[in-house]
Order: sequence, then structure tokens, then C-alpha cells
Amino acid sequence: MRGKKVTFFIVIAAIALLGYLAASGFKFTIGGKTHELKGANKMRYGIDIRGGIEAIYEPREADVKPTAVQLDAARAVIERRLDLKNITDREVTVDVDGGMIIVRFPWASDETEFNASKAIEELGQTAQLTFRDPQGQVLLTGDTVTTSRAQYNQQQRKWYIELKFNAEGKEKFAAATSQLVGQPMAIYMDEDIISAPTVNTAITEGEAIIEGSFTESEAKTLADQISSGSLPFSLKSEDNSSISATLGQSALDVTVRAAFLAFILVCLFMLLYYRLPGFVAVFALSLQVIGQLLALSVPQYTLTLPGIAAIILSIGMGVDANIIIAERIKEEVRGGKSVGNAIDAGFHKAFSSVFDGNITVMIVAAILMWLGSGTMKSFGYSLMTGVILNFLCGVTVSRLLIRSLSQFQPLRKPVLFGARREAK
Repeated sequence: MRGKKVTFFIVIAAIALLGYLAASGFKFTIGGKTHELKGANKMRYGIDIRGGIEAIYEPREADVKPTAVQLDAARAVIERRLDLKNITDREVTVDVDGGMIIVRFPWASDETEFNASKAIEELGQTAQLTFRDPQGQVLLTGDTVTTSRAQYNQQQRKWYIELKFNAEGKEKFAAATSQLVGQPMAIYMDEDIISAPTVNTAITEGEAIIEGSFTESEAKTLADQISSGSLPFSLKSEDNSSISATLGQSALDVTVRAAFLAFILVCLFMLLYYRLPGFVAVFALSLQVIGQLLALSVPQYTLTLPGIAAIILSIGMGVDANIIIAERIKEEVRGGKSVGNAIDAGFHKAFSSVFDGNITVMIVAAILMWLGSGTMKSFGYSLMTGVILNFLCGVTVSRLLIRSLSQFQPLRKPVLFGARREAK
């Protein structure tokens, strides 16, 4: 299979566009609502780089003395909220004796006032969720809800909320809905009703839906409220303060400068030693870095210094993939094959080595994301995205570019691929 000459210019234009988005972001309006794809200039940095907030959560009711199990359940809910917001650099500590939970997390990317009291609003409401009958009697609490998410019915063209309960919630919800068929079951956030759907039938499978005339925004808001209310008791946070960066902006500046210098030196090496394949590798590596920046900035995934180390590590793996491919192509040219056939054979023979190297690291990154927390999760995520992009850019994009360039007659000389064809 041969590439087309125009492919090179299309891919370079796409890289330039993605580079612009990664650098400055992009705002657009749909249906009168403004959306933003945040670029690297609005990336969310971890506590180690930018500092953040320390908030102390304790029961709202003075006479409540939470048990260790209840505090651990509340801690799990708070950590789940932080995970859903991609805030991986955090510390959530349970003080059983004091009956409180201490939470530390970084500032938002667009935070300029550095107001700790306002910043903790990002964690959402800390009230207790309850399901009650028309008489106000509590039937079950929000900590029995395992899943709450907004869904869209394509056939009816309606938004609804999907609920799933744990074993205890399944049993209590089945008993409650059996008694309330044709009656409303109110959902309370502390003492405020947030929804009162009517029970149409007894629900015994531990899964339910809330239907109504919801807009997308309303459905997601209600789903988030139910999810955030999965607390064993209501919480308040009156004692909060700002915390300074553990390493500071200077550490970030030094790391970024070192990464930039290393990237330039690597690109120069690839250009001088591997020539045309090295030239292609520069674009593939650039696309990999751009893709990693977008993978961090768009979902606002917290970037820590270990995360930056993972980016640098994945760039090193990207260089390794391009070197393996370039060496394979060189061997095929030395063996007497034409440039076109040498490119095809080189990529084919290098694929297994590149695949094996990437898949093993991908497994490690997946384990770090699954079992790790905080900065370890940030490292795992950055490494995972880097490995995926390394495979896509180092193999797919490189192949498209080098095949396209090989269609230009002046670029088909064996010397441009690092070796002259040996005389037979």
C-alpha cells in the first residue's frame, strides 16, 4: 500500500491545529450556552506545584458522634467526588477520635481569588440524602445508592435518571415501592425536597429510573445531587484555609525547561542520525506531546510533578519506537529492497517489538490507576495516555507521513534512510 503526496500536508495541518488547541484552548457556543476546551494555559496543577485548600468536615448535628465505619464511608464518598472531577492530587484523612475528615485538594485552573471557602463548593453539597414516604418517614438513605447518572432515551427522546442500589438498598427499596404504588416517594437533601417521583410499580431488582420532563442540564443536576448525597450523615465545613505549594512554581519551571531541552536534543539526534525517518519522528513525537497536553487540560485532570515525569518517560518510549522502526527500514534498504518495500517491511517487522513494549507498560499504568490514589493515579493516567499516543503516533502517524514523503522522487534516495544500498 502506498501513500498519497497530499497526506503529509493534511497530517501536518492537523498537528498544527491540535497544537493551537493545546496551547490556547477553544471556546464555542451551542444553543446559547458557551463551552470551553481548556488548553495548557489553563491546566489544573497539583498541590505540589500550585498549592490548594485544606477543609475540615464534621457532622452538621452537634450531638452526632460518627463511628469509624461511618467516617470511612463518608471519606469514600468524598474521594469518589474528587475522582469524578479528575482531582487526583488530594489527601483525604479520617480523624476517628475527633470525628472529622480532613481534605486537601488543589486550586481549580481558573481560580484567581484563592478563596478557600468558595473553593470547597467544588466538592458539592455535603447534606444527607433520604427517600421518604408522603408522611415524611425515612425509608432508606443515600448511602445505599451505588450509581446515579443521567441517561437519554433515544426512542422517547427524553432524559431520565438511572439509579442502582446496594444489597441493603435493594431490599429496602423493594419494600418501600411495594407499599407506595401510585404514590410519590420524595427525595430529600437534608430537609429540602429535590424530587418527588410517583411510584408506578414495585421495584425489586435494585435498579430504578426517575422519569419526567427533564432537560439535559436538569437530569444531570439531579443525578449529581443524588450521587453527592450518598453520605451516612450530613457534613459541614467551617474550618478551612489555603495551603502553599509543597514544591512551588520554580520546580515546575525547572522541570518544563529540562523536558523542553531534552525534547530538542532528541529531535536533533533523530534528524542527524536517521534523516528522513528522523524528520518524520519529530512530527510524531510533537503530536504525542500535544495529545498528552489535551488529555490533561480538556478534562482538567490534575497534573503533578510525578505526572510530568510520566510524560517525559512516555516521550522516551516514543523515541524508542521510532528508533526501532528507523533501524528496521535501514536494514531493509541495506538488504537491497526498494525504498517503498523497505518502508512496508520495516514497519511490519518493528510492529511486534513496539507493541510488546507498549502493552507491558500499559498494564502497569492501568494497575497504578486502578489501585493507586493521589499523585500515583496522576502518574498512571499520564503514563497511560502517553503509551496509547506513543503507539498511535509512533506507528500509525509515522507510517502515513513516511509513505507520503516517499512518493516524492527526490526523497526516495537510500541515503535519506540512513544507509546506501549495498552493491551485490
